[in-house]
Amino acid sequence: MKKVKKLITFVVPSYNSESYLNRCIDSLLVGGEDVEIIIVNDGSTDNTKRIANAYAKKYPSIVKAVHKENGGHGSGVNKGLELASGEYFKVVDSDDWLDSEALKKLIKNLKGEKQRPDLIVCNYIYDHIYDQEQKVMSYQNVFPVNKLCTWNDIKSFKKSQYLIMHALVYKTSVLKDSHLKLPEHTFYVDNIVAFAPLSYVETICYYNLNLYHYFIGRGDQSVNEKVMITRVDQQIKVTKIMLSCMDLESIKKNSIKLYKYLLQMLSMMMVISDVYLLMKKNKKAQEQRKELWNYVKELNPTLYHILRYKSLAGLTYIPTKVGNFITLNGYKIAKKIYKFN
Repeated sequence: MKKVKKLITFVVPSYNSESYLNRCIDSLLVGGEDVEIIIVNDGSTDNTKRIANAYAKKYPSIVKAVHKENGGHGSGVNKGLELASGEYFKVVDSDDWLDSEALKKLIKNLKGEKQRPDLIVCNYIYDHIYDQEQKVMSYQNVFPVNKLCTWNDIKSFKKSQYLIMHALVYKTSVLKDSHLKLPEHTFYVDNIVAFAPLSYVETICYYNLNLYHYFIGRGDQSVNEKVMITRVDQQIKVTKIMLSCMDLESIKKNSIKLYKYLLQMLSMMMVISDVYLLMKKNKKAQEQRKELWNYVKELNPTLYHILRYKSLAGLTYIPTKVGNFITLNGYKIAKKIYKFN
């Protein structure tokens, strides 16, 4: 039997996901034989392995179940990318899901493209299930709709607007060309996925589809505020990787618009690190804030000057009582408006 060429590989890193894995996988199966679903069981101790195996047995031409020792979310993505055979690659976290109709339209659109883009951008939804609230994050103000474009064709991102991993579908070849390799046993590596490969992207297509449902509200979720405070060291680790993973000056020569966006993203990563260190309210955290800024200064003095004096990050690092008060209250206001955790 001739092997069907897969259009999209969906990788689902899964750790103790028995409560919600079915919802995730069922939403991906809508893609039928056009998709490949790789469930990476990351050393789960619950029924995740059994559920993954059941899907692989029932849908052998679509689902693969991979079992490995626990290595964290990044390790799961790495394994999925290693095994991916689809033309495109997307990570779907096991507690999230895709909209069925949007997925069907995405596949139809891609099949109709004469020239397929390096990067597909779709909308995502902050889904606060317990509060019964949703917030759609779209990019109509940035990209032309249903039209192949380059970074030089885009408009400006809003200050609160970012290309997070949930909005992106990369060509698999782009990720492999970028040598994407995520650190193991580290949270918040999705930021690296949404940042490091962008300089390898030449063509982009934005589909105004509400594709990805980003589940918000679990108490043990990595983006839960209390959890983020305890894991701020890992946020700092990811921030440092992003600060050092590309030559910004070379990118600036090729595309000033991409360069500006990358600066905006780095600024926000510094803001997040600053804010959660500040919320720890201890001397060690204050020293860590200082150390992080010194790291940027030693790494790239030009970048330091931009982030410290010409970006939002500089406004969140005013090491005085008044500055700290302004920073924390600004964060609380932003949280109420954008409902990001």
